[in-house]
Amino acid sequence: MNDDEINKAWDDICNVLNKDQDDLKKDILNHVGNKWSLFIIHGLGVDGRMRFSALQHHISGISQRMLTKCLRELERDGLISRSIYPEVPPRVEYELTKLGKGLLIQVTPLWFWIASHIDAFQDARSNYTK
Repeated sequence: MNDDEINKAWDDICNVLNKDQDDLKKDILNHVGNKWSLFIIHGLGVDGRMRFSALQHHISGISQRMLTKCLRELERDGLISRSIYPEVPPRVEYELTKLGKGLLIQVTPLWFWIASHIDAFQDARSNYTK
């Protein structure tokens, strides 16, 4: 994108997302912009429908409390769906909604960019002096 295209895109965004939606914008960015939510979106996008325990195993380092919080926020925002099956014990599965798949499509270039520059990040960190 050139500068004119970027400016036009931001003008279009500002026409839709005005000051009246500031609280909603902040909430959505907080939910979809945190690392755990992005890992959840990625996991469900790549591996499909999953149970809570499979998601927790898939996302190294996430606590049960944080996974529960993120899943609730993503479900509330319409990015994932939660299905409960009346079994003993009850089975609960999560999957991306159409909106969630759209988010996955948007963040995939970010993941690709990180993967493409992993050596540069490692070099920068090894050369960093405090």
